[in-house]
Amino acid sequence: MRILITGGAGFLGVALANALVTQHEVLALDDLTAGDPERLDARVLFHRGDVRDRPKLWTLLHGVDCVYHLAARVLVAESLLYPREYNEINVGGTVSLLEACRDVGVSRVVLSSSGAVYGAPSLLPVPETTALQPQSPYAVSKLAAEYYLHTIGALWGFTTVALRIFNAYGPGQMLPPSHAPVAPRFLQQAVGGGSLVIFGAGEQTRDFVYLDDAVRALVAAGSAATVNRRTINVGSGVETSILELARLTLHITRSKSNILQSSADSGGAARMQADIALAHELLGYTPQVALEEGLRRTLQLDPRFRQDVQ
Repeated sequence: MRILITGGAGFLGVALANALVTQHEVLALDDLTAGDPERLDARVLFHRGDVRDRPKLWTLLHGVDCVYHLAARVLVAESLLYPREYNEINVGGTVSLLEACRDVGVSRVVLSSSGAVYGAPSLLPVPETTALQPQSPYAVSKLAAEYYLHTIGALWGFTTVALRIFNAYGPGQMLPPSHAPVAPRFLQQAVGGGSLVIFGAGEQTRDFVYLDDAVRALVAAGSAATVNRRTINVGSGVETSILELARLTLHITRSKSNILQSSADSGGAARMQADIALAHELLGYTPQVALEEGLRRTLQLDPRFRQDVQ
């Protein structure tokens, strides 16, 4: 197949492109706000550009069978300050892409959505059928993108699949100066001798899914036969507290760093765990990398952490 990945130089995009290019022709589009094309396999055809640039999309999409739409702004805390920008890129970019896919005749679009659309679910593990209560502009933008995806796909007759990916982590994950994802932030602090800060008692829970598992689900969604108009959770199916994550990080890094408790409100849901039964049924998806192994792989494969290990 000929495949286009938007956000193809980002954390998920690079891993997906490098996995697919062994069997398919892969194009990657990224504006390089946070991406790094140097990590792409040399066989991936990289193009720098904005997903809202319709003329560029028309050019790139000719002959493309499947589009993976991963381009998005992804920082929840940042979205609180810049909701307009998140709407313009995450929603407006999605609509621009879908219009271009319609115009050119792409047959399938797979959207990378987020477990954040659930907000604070009352039922765990959370199924796709639960009430949606997005609690940030980021989550709202992802939910809106899902609705546009399935609506436009239904109107114009192309296959659409949305994957609600929970807390993905692994080598190459972005580490911004503030509000970095918790798994790489803990690894960075542990190998660098800094303290691991948790909020309250660290009892908040998340569903951490290793990068390779998320990629396996994305790859399957690109060709599965019974997924049209479906929205599917992708996680580990395991609930892990932030305190447990901190302790596990110190264990695998053999770090003597301290765990410090902050009285500040962490924000976000108190608990989160994905129900992945539908992913297993429709995608044949079963997570293969447990959290401890995933953290060890991240430590070994990400040079940002290797160079600091004593």
